Amino acid sequence: MTPVLPQIANADIVAVLQTAMAPAFLLVGLGAMLNIFTGRLARIIDRSRVMQDRFKETTGEEHALCVNELRDLQLRIKYVNSAIYLSVVSAIVVCILIGLLFAMGLTGNPVLAQSVAVAFIIAVILLSLALIQFFREVRIGIRDFMIREEYLEKTDNNDR
Repeated sequence: MTPVLPQIANADIVAVLQTAMAPAFLLVGLGAMLNIFTGRLARIIDRSRVMQDRFKETTGEEHALCVNELRDLQLRIKYVNSAIYLSVVSAIVVCILIGLLFAMGLTGNPVLAQSVAVAFIIAVILLSLALIQFFREVRIGIRDFMIREEYLEKTDNNDR
């Protein structure tokens, strides 16, 4: 049985570090996305609190509009929360990927190559799903942001 430490000492550490840099950049990007997602979530929660206060004060058509917006806000919370969850799981898989790359580079074990590929594919799929959920939330937010017709004054000038 050969000692492991001399094998690691003989490994090309610089090459291993260079190989692990690409997933590390992916991890940085995921962190930035998580920052955006949590910022959106905070704004949605703030808006839902305002709408919950308005809920108690409204009646008739205004109350129905308030209820519809609250439903959309709940859906947006669900989508952003899902995007956050998928992004965090993707980041965890990227961390595992970096560990696998180091293990493969330091031990020279080619069997780990398949695990590295699978981990990368899983991370990218999770990232894609997170972006889809974020897209869905943004679409609802844009729809809710549209100015209702009753607030747009009609003019005789059709040039606009």
